[in-house]
Amino acid sequence: MEYDKSIVNRLKRIEGQVKGVLSMIEKNQSCHDVITQLTASRSAIDRTIGLIVSMNLEQCVREDIANGESTKQVVKEAVDLLVKSR
Repeated sequence: MEYDKSIVNRLKRIEGQVKGVLSMIEKNQSCHDVITQLTASRSAIDRTIGLIVSMNLEQCVREDIANGESTKQVVKEAVDLLVKSR
């Protein structure tokens, strides 16, 4: 699968968030603030996972339809990936 530049940008933002959390911990900032930022990072990761799975699913479904194949297996695999990511 070819990854869109938006995926790379999202991951770089997440990387920045995680580095920010590390800095907060090193500065002994409040637990509440650290957890808030970790939650935001986790949410961003979850959204990125969903985006990657949906982009891959769309690509695979198009290929299967073009080849006259069933899309049942690729849909199942996409659902399994989403379930596994939780």
